[in-house]
Amino acid sequence: MDSISMVRLVLPLLLLTLPTAISFGYPAVFNFGDSNSDTGNFLAGLGGSLGLPNGRSYFHRPAGRFCDGRLIVDFLMDAMDLPFLNPYLEAIGAPSFYRGCNFAAAASTIHPARGDSISPFSLGIQVAQFVRFKEKVREIQAQSRNLGKYIPGEDYLENALYMFDIGQNDLAGAFYSKTLKKVLATIPTIMSQFESGIQKLYYEGARNFWIHNTGPLGCLPQNIAKFGSNDPKKLDEHGCVRTHNQASKIFNSQLFGLCKRLRVQYADAKFTHVDIFAIKSNLIQNYSIYGFRQPLMACCGHGGAPLNYDSRISCGQSIVLNGSRVTAAGCEADRKYVNWDGIHYTEAANWYVASQILTGKYSDSPLLHKMP
Repeated sequence: MDSISMVRLVLPLLLLTLPTAISFGYPAVFNFGDSNSDTGNFLAGLGGSLGLPNGRSYFHRPAGRFCDGRLIVDFLMDAMDLPFLNPYLEAIGAPSFYRGCNFAAAASTIHPARGDSISPFSLGIQVAQFVRFKEKVREIQAQSRNLGKYIPGEDYLENALYMFDIGQNDLAGAFYSKTLKKVLATIPTIMSQFESGIQKLYYEGARNFWIHNTGPLGCLPQNIAKFGSNDPKKLDEHGCVRTHNQASKIFNSQLFGLCKRLRVQYADAKFTHVDIFAIKSNLIQNYSIYGFRQPLMACCGHGGAPLNYDSRISCGQSIVLNGSRVTAAGCEADRKYVNWDGIHYTEAANWYVASQILTGKYSDSPLLHKMP
């Protein structure tokens, strides 16, 4: 049996575990981002719900995630031997924040939310929520030590990992009203706003920063359908929108440069930059090697090949189109699709991305951390 056939055979089994040789010592994780790492904040903060088939692959019910199962952050938490992160805005059920908290919310941006923004929870707001969280933790600790199992201690806050996966919506949303040139012109301002968020967390005592760059936006079915379907010349050899991927690369280049400057400015802090673009691009370009059949077609959608994406209907919804009721239902083989709903990745693809992150090959500094 050749190596490619072996990978195709064992991939479904590997999805049950996430092998890693990396030993972590982070006592807690605080995550900031958009729907790529949102574990329920968007729905808790703005109301609404996600129905099946969202969540069906692992949770067997909707779990606040825009996915059929686990996200990259869920797999990373497993690898760190930490529980899944509870969303900051989810109060029902009295979740424990002892080992961290998730501030990420779907549709969020780095730049401040505007009147037409889908999510009000921009990075600045998420950072402000963390500051509020920290203040409440200290207040509760001063009043009672009996709640220690629900909230992190001061040493946990100091030695925690502060993780970021945000920026996708800043670029993707801009293309609806701006040319590529104008989109690129906004990136320096976005970087400045990202730096401001990092600085505020640093002044709050954060020292371990783990920053994901943005993925290949031009390979999302949503963007292909909107910006590439009517003109094949706008697509590259892999079927992705050239302008969107070009913007992603320039954004990532400036983000990488910012991380290098932050290391110099804050010498007592650790900044790890993770090249998510390279990981996801490799998956899409070489999908068959990793056991996938569909690199660009949405698993849960409407419209059939080649994209199975219709902006008028979301995954799990049923609406009337052209006089007939249609449903955006999930495909039969989630693990064979890279894309879940036209915008987000499947659990299988998220597992692959997380497994590659944990090799350390896509990071510009070691992932290893030991508490002092």
